[in-house]
Amino acid sequence: MNFKYCTDFNSFKRFPTRKVKVGNSSIGGKAPIRIQSMTNTDTLDTEKSTEQCIKIFDTGADFVRLTVQTPKHADNLANIKKALKEKGYKQSLIADVHFNPKVAEVSAKIIEKVRINPGNFVDINKTRQKTYTDEDYQTELDKIRKRFVHLINICKENGTALRIGANHGSLSSRIVDKYGDTPEGMVASVMEFLRIARDKNFHEIVISLKSSNTRVMVFAYRLLMKQMIAENMNYPLHLGVTEAGDGEDGRIKSAVGIGTLLADGLGDTIRVSLTENPEKEIPVAQKIINYINTRTNHKVNTNQIDCKKSPFEYSKRTSIEIESIGGKNVPVVIADLSNFKQITRQDIINFGFSYNHQKKKWNPSDLSPDFIYTGNTDIEDFELSGLKIIYNYQNNSTNRQDYLFFNDINSFLSTGIKSDKINFISVTNKITDFKNLKQIKGSKNIVLVLSSDNDNQPVDKRTFIHQLINSGINIPVISFNKYNDEDIEDIQIKAALDNGLLFIDGLIDGLMLQTTYTRLSVELVKTSFGILQASRSRVTKTEYISCPSCGRTLFDIQEVTKEIKKHTAHLKGVKIGIMGCIVNGPGEMADADYGYVGTGIGKVSLYKGQNVVKKNISSKNAVEELISLIKDDGNWLDK
Repeated sequence: MNFKYCTDFNSFKRFPTRKVKVGNSSIGGKAPIRIQSMTNTDTLDTEKSTEQCIKIFDTGADFVRLTVQTPKHADNLANIKKALKEKGYKQSLIADVHFNPKVAEVSAKIIEKVRINPGNFVDINKTRQKTYTDEDYQTELDKIRKRFVHLINICKENGTALRIGANHGSLSSRIVDKYGDTPEGMVASVMEFLRIARDKNFHEIVISLKSSNTRVMVFAYRLLMKQMIAENMNYPLHLGVTEAGDGEDGRIKSAVGIGTLLADGLGDTIRVSLTENPEKEIPVAQKIINYINTRTNHKVNTNQIDCKKSPFEYSKRTSIEIESIGGKNVPVVIADLSNFKQITRQDIINFGFSYNHQKKKWNPSDLSPDFIYTGNTDIEDFELSGLKIIYNYQNNSTNRQDYLFFNDINSFLSTGIKSDKINFISVTNKITDFKNLKQIKGSKNIVLVLSSDNDNQPVDKRTFIHQLINSGINIPVISFNKYNDEDIEDIQIKAALDNGLLFIDGLIDGLMLQTTYTRLSVELVKTSFGILQASRSRVTKTEYISCPSCGRTLFDIQEVTKEIKKHTAHLKGVKIGIMGCIVNGPGEMADADYGYVGTGIGKVSLYKGQNVVKKNISSKNAVEELISLIKDDGNWLDK
């Protein structure tokens, strides 16, 4: 099978896309990865929209996008553009258009780039029940061609670029009928438009395939790249995890999805979609790009491998099960306390454990680590029952040897000290390590802890794991990373960029993060669980699919999100969509259990799955109504 979707599976090399001119700037080609955000003001309000554009530009964005609902909104783009120019801002603006080709046509005459959604440009998702004959399908496609060619001609005349941006969940009924609501459907939807544009010799195009589900997003972009390569296309990519949320969850989720693609050299412009003020997105995007750019001159792997495991769908690497690690188990989290001066009872409590005095046993919470690595650090004298403690094998001061850690394979092979339960062995992607692995290939109580000194850590680790797959070595693998950063946000982003790819592709069985600053140890465990949740590898808390807001949003989505979180954050595994409007609302929360969608001024509709169950209710009571819906459905738990 053809798995080709990037320039080089073994190293960081940006895919050579064509250069697309956007005003006085460009996307793709040899241009750096561009950053953009979107206003949440009413585009008819020139003053507020201009002020917000300036905030976003001043923070470091290359482009700003504005929602354009009607021809009047489109006309007012000229006033915003003029106001910005008068204040000395010459950066390009982008119009975001849904449902109305006429609005796209007006916008294309005024500003430098227009985004259209192939799912609602002409044929829309009217119903999922209709079955399309081949004739029906072609009739709809002919309608698209006629209207899209008209827009292309306007863009040619005015030097305007286009973004063809498909969203998971907002595909047209025609596409869903043939492909389902799938990555394949997203790719098919975009390719229809690209083929029309190519026929008309129009190439000023950027593409996006966004989803709030990081797996869907990554697999869709990879499938698109495979198809573009097959058809000799190389349009630039706009990357983003749509409706990523806020706080650490939004940052981690964005870094997991965007970083997985950037690691393979895919992506020419990015937008981090946070349910926060738009300018807050820019520093996060900058951190992602800056960290990715450190990989530019990384050491080339000695071991080069071909991709033999499909990168277009999720499948977990086959590994043997050792207690709770490997096999069909969810990935584990290991807390690293080896830098502590002494491990106290309070430290264990800080990691979410509670002590049952009657049973004399520690009980974990949903966010407690599965194992605790102590290294050679002394442990205060207290009961350890219920805790899985990993010791360095040289530490014979205790007689506890249930879980032992070895610095390398040689020390494991040469010592007589072994654990009957699990031996954790530190390894790297080096030939000597790999040759030694063959000596322990059939062992049933070994877990590998994989680290990398390569600037391109995720690809270096991926190479190692594919060697295991190709050699039939089914030993479980834990990914290990050490960070010296003092800022937890920096660590969250870096750890997500370093490990997102490995979890998205189902290659590893756990995560162990180490920090120089012991005060951040609990935060690192939370970050580990956040990465697992963001990559859909292990669910330990409520998931919120909340949009970043735009001019279509008719309520304070930041405050509403906080209010909903306050009441529902304890509902482990429940997915709640919080959408500002109907454009992407039901679609983007396609796999959410419940949805809160703005439908007008002071009006909200509540969804169960994709079905409206309470329509146009007052926003004053909507949160209470959402809670009642969850309770009536049997999914409520008291705190």
